[in-house]
Amino acid sequence: MTSVPSGGAHAGGDLLVEEVEAAAYTLPTDAPEADGTLEWDRTTLVVVHVRSGAAVGLGYTYGAPETAAYVRGHLASVVKGRLVWDVPGVNEAMTRSVRNDGRPGLVSGAISAVDIALWDLKARALGVPLTHLLGRAHPRVPVYGSGGFTTYDARRQDEQLRHWVEDQGIPRVKIKIGESWGRSERRDRERVAEARASIGDSTALYVDANGAYTVKQAVRMGSCLDGHGVTWFEEPVSSDDLEGLARIRSAVTVDVAAGEYGYTLAYFGHMLRAGAVDCLQADATRCGGLTVWLRAAALAQAFGVQISGHCAPHAHAAAAAAAPNLRHLEWFHDHVRLESLLFDGVLDPKGGHITPGADGSPGHGLTLRTAHAEPYRTG
Repeated sequence: MTSVPSGGAHAGGDLLVEEVEAAAYTLPTDAPEADGTLEWDRTTLVVVHVRSGAAVGLGYTYGAPETAAYVRGHLASVVKGRLVWDVPGVNEAMTRSVRNDGRPGLVSGAISAVDIALWDLKARALGVPLTHLLGRAHPRVPVYGSGGFTTYDARRQDEQLRHWVEDQGIPRVKIKIGESWGRSERRDRERVAEARASIGDSTALYVDANGAYTVKQAVRMGSCLDGHGVTWFEEPVSSDDLEGLARIRSAVTVDVAAGEYGYTLAYFGHMLRAGAVDCLQADATRCGGLTVWLRAAALAQAFGVQISGHCAPHAHAAAAAAAPNLRHLEWFHDHVRLESLLFDGVLDPKGGHITPGADGSPGHGLTLRTAHAEPYRTG
């Protein structure tokens, strides 16, 4: 029988959340990065720890450093004293408590980080991998290499793509297009052709416009993508333009995907009812944590649609393995680099998949390298 760590219990023996801590760490990128609609040169990781007795759970999100302050200043008081086992109930309590603060954006990221930490805490308190707690629908989780930023020249894009395909054996990769809000369409087409030349014909090629195109422009790009065997067209227009996404989906043969900016389950419902996507994306570090991500997966399955995990691959790994309708998980260059620098227990994508829980470590298996992270603390 698995032993439960001592401490953190009330008289009935049930473990309670005793402490909630949060910190933000901002690291420079290894090169200037941009997509179709944004440029950046640094990324902030917000890490949450929740403790009950000897058990400590870790969760995280990507966003503004102020996210950590919101966890400490608001969510901590909502979460402390609640049962470790009742993660869906705590998630609901957090969601109800933020009504007047505004759920989308920073606040949703804060809820997400706490929720992920709570699931990790529950699994660690039970002494089991998170995959055992959630259950598996898949023994392994397929990943795709993601990067190919519009700031990359041909050489750097080629090196990155070849690294994924030749060194790590990942059979699916993605580049960014839609440069300068769609005003560099000729270069977009050239970069797609260059990407196909780098990876050969047997590797799946994806593109992501980050909402940069107009509807007609995206439809025009469809023929170019077909010509290079592209099978995934992410956010050809803004994900808020559900009608536009649906029009593009009906006009192109490449699969249309979107949903990474979904902060609530209702958002995903609107997207699916509109027939806007062939594959739903959801981000557990934005939508409300693993609790809501798994509900989004179930909702998508009800519509006969697959789900893909957006970015933050180690946060998603166990939940992705639990989703029967999973397509894959994004192995995003920026996040993989940060997670590898700041966490012990990261996973290996060689062969194009990861296997969460394989080593039997409790929870999701990640621990923060505190001494390494501290110089980058910004909140």
